[in-house]
Amino acid sequence: MADMLPQTDEEWARVLAPAEFDVLRKAGTEAPWSGELLEENREGVYSCKACGAELFRSQTKFDSGCGWPSFYDPSSSDAVTTDVDYKLGYPRVEVRCAKCQSHLGHVFPDAPQTPTGQRYCMNSVALSFAPNEEK
Repeated sequence: MADMLPQTDEEWARVLAPAEFDVLRKAGTEAPWSGELLEENREGVYSCKACGAELFRSQTKFDSGCGWPSFYDPSSSDAVTTDVDYKLGYPRVEVRCAKCQSHLGHVFPDAPQTPTGQRYCMNSVALSFAPNEEK
């Protein structure tokens, strides 16, 4: 099957760059203000760097001032999954790609300026960006 995804850490390590592997498969976090997609302002689609699944659209991206690309809503209700993580000793809601279960970042209910009140705080290294075609 052409759609087969890697299954083991060793397989993922062969297809992802080290920084991508650390974030996507080991739930790491890139340094704030370091991601190449933070200042991306073109219209387009943000997809999972590991499997290519569509995750977010530029219409829901906003400047939250947190140092990571932020969105107020996924592109569809089944694009991502969430689960509570306690890695820092307190509960945070982790966001993963629904297709490949790669770690993307966290979601916080601290964006009252958005339609949903949510801030999906994503790692740039976990995302690919495809700009809309010029018309």
